Amino acid sequence: MEETEQKIGMVGSGSWATAMIKMLGDNQEKKDVLWWIRKEEDLAYIRTYKHNPTYLSAVELRIDARHLLSNAREVIQQSDIVILNTPSAYLKDALKGVCATDFEGKIIVTAIKGIIPDENLIVGDYLAKIYGIPLSHIVVIGGPCHAEEVSAEKLSYLTIAGKESAHAERVAAVLRNRYINTIISTDVFGVEYGAVLKNIYALAGGICHGLGFGDNFMAVLVSNAIREMETCVLAIDPEADRDINASAYLGDLLVTAYSQFSRNRTFGHMIGKGYTVQSAQLEMNMVAEGYYASACIQNIIQRYGLDMPICNMVYQILYNKQTANSEVNKLATKLT
Repeated sequence: MEETEQKIGMVGSGSWATAMIKMLGDNQEKKDVLWWIRKEEDLAYIRTYKHNPTYLSAVELRIDARHLLSNAREVIQQSDIVILNTPSAYLKDALKGVCATDFEGKIIVTAIKGIIPDENLIVGDYLAKIYGIPLSHIVVIGGPCHAEEVSAEKLSYLTIAGKESAHAERVAAVLRNRYINTIISTDVFGVEYGAVLKNIYALAGGICHGLGFGDNFMAVLVSNAIREMETCVLAIDPEADRDINASAYLGDLLVTAYSQFSRNRTFGHMIGKGYTVQSAQLEMNMVAEGYYASACIQNIIQRYGLDMPICNMVYQILYNKQTANSEVNKLATKLT
């Protein structure tokens, strides 16, 4: 009897979700891929032309037109592996109408590098709280991997973290291809919190760059940021097997802090240049996860009594309306 092909469901239709659809299409494992598209007009366009008209529009997408769906619950119910890939602020809306039973027995993958704003929870904790999904069934995707470079098939590395290594390996097996290498990890909390924090640090770097600080200062900022990240993830999960210099932590921080494709760096640069938060958000027309994460991570700092001056600087500028120049100058006296 022929083995049934596994079904992979993608919930999200932005640039990173589109890039992952390309990864799945270029992977050689036998599978069906189902894709939830938020906008009906985008769904119709992709079904006809095999391109996402809104994000990474030049990329040809290998997906059966029958598997493009406008109902997220239907995608989840039909899938063995569910990849959640929306901006964190939109996840609750995307999962409206989805029940805990819809997730039962499935591997749930979070490719979201952010915190659920209203809940102050990373996605994994949110899924456990709201839908009762056990940690053993949650897999986190991290690592330095910009959607734009994936779309150009530039060699990239993903870290796939799961408490159950077999689940992580199963996810890795359907994503790896000739331009995507995968690394297996058991550090679910470290990889997810590291992905959240690096957005805040990239935003900080963008603010400094917008103010006119140079590469010398940026190098000091980033070297302090990785130590600050280590302080945080060590407090949250001190027993995990992790190397903070690995690509899921330091690597992702570096690419987000320096790359031309980093929306968090771009957002920070606009703030440093004098834009208000609202005007920067309007002009970018894309979500900078570091903005929401900056407020949420304050709860972690207070809960554990952590010394995280870079995160505090970003928070003061974005939420307490302190001037970027004065806050960066204060921070400069604390860096080593």
